[in-house]
Amino acid sequence: MTPDPSPPVVPDGDGSGEDAPAILRRQSLRESAARTYARALPIVPVRARGLTIEGADGRRYLDCLSGAGALALGHNHPVVLEAIRAVLDSGAPLQILDLATPVKDAFTNELFATLPPELAAHARVQFCGPAGTDAVEAALKLVRTATGRDGLLAFSGAYHGMTAGALAASGGAPAVSVTRLPFPYDYRCPFGVGGERGAELAARWTERQLDDPKGGAGAPAGMILEPVQGEGGVIPAPDGWLRRMRQITAARGIPLIADEVQTGVGRTGSFWAVGHSGVVPDVMVLSKAIGGSLPLAVVVYREELDAWRPGAHAGTFRGNQLAMAAGAATLAYVRENGLAQRAAVVGERMLTRLRALAAQWPHIGDVRGRGLMIGLELVDPAEPGPGPERGTVARPAAPLLAAAVQRECLRRGLIVELGGRHSAVIRLLPPLTITDEQAEAVLDRLAEALDAAIRALGDGAAHELPPSAPPVTGDRR
Repeated sequence: MTPDPSPPVVPDGDGSGEDAPAILRRQSLRESAARTYARALPIVPVRARGLTIEGADGRRYLDCLSGAGALALGHNHPVVLEAIRAVLDSGAPLQILDLATPVKDAFTNELFATLPPELAAHARVQFCGPAGTDAVEAALKLVRTATGRDGLLAFSGAYHGMTAGALAASGGAPAVSVTRLPFPYDYRCPFGVGGERGAELAARWTERQLDDPKGGAGAPAGMILEPVQGEGGVIPAPDGWLRRMRQITAARGIPLIADEVQTGVGRTGSFWAVGHSGVVPDVMVLSKAIGGSLPLAVVVYREELDAWRPGAHAGTFRGNQLAMAAGAATLAYVRENGLAQRAAVVGERMLTRLRALAAQWPHIGDVRGRGLMIGLELVDPAEPGPGPERGTVARPAAPLLAAAVQRECLRRGLIVELGGRHSAVIRLLPPLTITDEQAEAVLDRLAEALDAAIRALGDGAAHELPPSAPPVTGDRR
């Protein structure tokens, strides 16, 4: 594997030094109150390479946010830059609606080469608007058109995007016509038992809800799920439970939609996260890393579902040639260099060290993840939990502590994300090109930040929500 190159030095006169505070002030004055990452990460990036970002003030940061998982190869990887330059130098059109081009054909060929073979053999691909939420909307429209039904099955803790249909399928939707089903959450099991027993009860609940004529599920057009819930707090779906969902939906003619927007392209240690369980969904929603850092989103689905008429789903920017070139280069690089397998090895090594850290700090309630999609759930050890789960006590979440850890990480040159029900989960999404030395540096800084935050905040109010706005989280598709 090609080592992650070091970032170049920022030259003078390129937004450096004293310009940064002014830029941040103008952003605060001009941009919407809906801005997210900019609130928790008040930096002005001017150069980036691999894992490293350099700010306008000259400071360097290890980036474990990776564009909310969009940067599988990190920032400005040479193969991505080369692919983009090749298109620019060729004189090819940069945006061409849904017309066929050599660049698009190469991307589609590479994409199909990575899909589960059973799906790829009889699949269709729909190029959507440029964001993952656009692909979710397309998937929901697709299954409703194909089945003639309108209902939807989704799960607690889910996050599928910020447009109307995708948001309605997400766990935080206030009032929707979506049947919400329990997602297995080992640490905070909805049935209070956790482990395989908790996953089995969740599957039984789903099955009985669908078969109960008065269960309220109606006639679902599809079931949508994340193989690992990201925004929900980095919660991997148990493989056995995923297989049960496949069996349950297949037996009832319900299309199964796998949202692989953040879990795809090697992130979890398998090229697509459904590969861990061997499940072949009817529909896959793909975005983020498939564009090689540029906007691109597609839906891949079984040809039997292709019931759309021409123009039934469209979008001006579905012909992004630069993103397709960058995406094809990224997919090929991950596949040819075994980066999914590498993510599994490095991720397990990081999880092992984090679990050792959790043994030292009772403020770490749970350490979990898959591959290089890792989460630490922070809790208040001074407060009693609601009951026994996994042989322990699931204590109250500590969002103030998590926000303090995020700030301390930034002071130490480490960028991390927050997630989970109460924004109390520290999320790590480093690029798949992270080296062993960089992984150790990330964990060293995180351990120091955790120690500093615990000592500064103390145990008293670690679990309380802030009086104004909660910590900002979300992959914000």
